[in-house]
Amino acid sequence: MTEEMSGKGLWIAVVTLFPELVRSLSSAGVLSRAVASGRLHIEVFNPRDFANDRHRSVDDRPYGGGPGMVMMVEPLMAAIEAAQAAARGATGSAAHVICLSPQGRALDQQRVVELVGTKSMILVAGRYEGIDERVTKLAVDEELSIGDYVLTGGELAAMVLVDAMSRFLPGTLGNDASVCEESHLDGRLDYPHYTRPEEIRGLPVPEILLSGDHQAVEKWRRKESLKRTWARRPDLLTKRGLSDEEYELLGDDFPDT
Repeated sequence: MTEEMSGKGLWIAVVTLFPELVRSLSSAGVLSRAVASGRLHIEVFNPRDFANDRHRSVDDRPYGGGPGMVMMVEPLMAAIEAAQAAARGATGSAAHVICLSPQGRALDQQRVVELVGTKSMILVAGRYEGIDERVTKLAVDEELSIGDYVLTGGELAAMVLVDAMSRFLPGTLGNDASVCEESHLDGRLDYPHYTRPEEIRGLPVPEILLSGDHQAVEKWRRKESLKRTWARRPDLLTKRGLSDEEYELLGDDFPDT
């Protein structure tokens, strides 16, 4: 994954102590297609390769005491700087640096779409108790969190972001129209999906989906999407608001509060 970029695409470096994890996740499914097509280019930089002692140390005990270890400044900074040099060589400009952290802004679909337009980025995957705060001050442009929970490392979070962005790269999905109907893209959850057989274990497919009336199907899907969002994530509708058409579509299914 260190070959030159083929054509225009999204260039991403992941700074990680576990490069094999990143390579594994990017070698299957949608991500592998994006890489193979040249739409996505992923490089990995291991801070351990930049450690300057014989033990290749990348962590040390925290000042002030406490449990666990903290990632050291110098190996991590050296890895980020090497990634920046690679970014400039590949794209002609510096990369946007994102640290995946529980302290970061919550990642949402809007931010994913915005980041797709970024020419290049460096994703810093922390480990242990976290990274020395001075790295954040010196090199990080943005901190992002994928949820209110703690992982053992930032690699999975980084690849969640990469996967979410890759879906917007042309030619990555089998059907490019799929991305236009996904959950959260318009502040709504997705509508229910069904496939063959028409009935199974006493549960039939809704008749409207068998009608062949495409306008009626589209209306049903919009309504079911709104109903599901109100039932499961009303905060999304509160944040985005509802149009007059959507109020009319929901009718009695939307409580008057």
